[in-house]
Amino acid sequence: MTRSLSQKFRFFTFVSIALLAYVHGYNLRETYLAPYSTVNEPMTITTFTEYLLANGLLRFRIPLLFLISGYLYALYDHRTYVVQVKSRFRSLIIPFLLWSAGGLLLTYILQQNPYTASVVYQAGIDQLGDNRPYTEIGWRGMLMRWLFRPISYQLWFILALFIYNLAYPAIRWMVIKIPYIWLPLTFLFFFSTIMLPIIDGRGLFFFSLGVWLVKKNISIEEEPKWFSLGIALILFLGVSVIKTFMAFELRPDNNDTWTALLVLHQLAIMAGIMAMWFGADRVIRWFMRQPWFNHASGFSFFIFGLHVPLLPYLMKWVTMNAGFIPNHRLLAYIFVPFFVLALCVGIGEISRRFTPKIYALLTGGRGF
Repeated sequence: MTRSLSQKFRFFTFVSIALLAYVHGYNLRETYLAPYSTVNEPMTITTFTEYLLANGLLRFRIPLLFLISGYLYALYDHRTYVVQVKSRFRSLIIPFLLWSAGGLLLTYILQQNPYTASVVYQAGIDQLGDNRPYTEIGWRGMLMRWLFRPISYQLWFILALFIYNLAYPAIRWMVIKIPYIWLPLTFLFFFSTIMLPIIDGRGLFFFSLGVWLVKKNISIEEEPKWFSLGIALILFLGVSVIKTFMAFELRPDNNDTWTALLVLHQLAIMAGIMAMWFGADRVIRWFMRQPWFNHASGFSFFIFGLHVPLLPYLMKWVTMNAGFIPNHRLLAYIFVPFFVLALCVGIGEISRRFTPKIYALLTGGRGF
């Protein structure tokens, strides 16, 4: 792998994870934004901006991370399957269990004080929809949240990626032997958001595509002759803006609404990946020359694990107490995620310096 490609992977990994703060840091009344979600409040500069970013322009990141993961996994698949799985268990599942437990512990601690318990309850981020105190939910409910439905809901990505790694021999076989059946099939899973048992269908296409690019020895550094950056940017921006307007105007209980928003959402993701990957080279070179950026990018995984549930709780607390400030929701959306990112880097820096063994466990050995 060339140095420029390695830098590109590092840049997009950090940026994709950092931007999660702005995907998860919105303060709309709707606490969960699906691709087909509408907005059940008036259109203002705040609600329009938050939906456009959180459920439009920034949604290309996770598919891109799956693509990068598939590419890198295939690039180093000369190691035995057992060695690969052991390595991924250490770098994915152990951090998953630790960060999931940490999210539960933080939530439990906040629930012990009436005021902070109110913040947690109003944030409403429990994946099972039960925002009662954990003392009422019981150990069985806690175990379910620890292993399968973590309050740190971003961790679904780690679990999905580990399952892809477990299934890698089968994925590789299908990518090599029947790519023109497998790739369209997995693309259908992605585009229609079909839920599959055990394996997550949302990222399977992009992970498989990354594997296919390696096995076919297709360069991802040179812009394809058929590609037009201008058209990709117009599609990416235009479709995202159109979808945002439609989310405010269409009826939320209509199947046609869901279909239209879903199609536009997936089109924006694909155009966004292409536009960002082939259109950001100069930006990447500039950032990779900045010492502060290279330093911060070493904490990518730590940011990923720590920012939720910290971010939604802090966002809810700020919006609850800043109502006297004009445009407080928009200001909170701009500054609270940035503050959380800086806080995560700071805590990561302290942990890496003074408790390196704990830091290594939390990050799966990354960031040293």
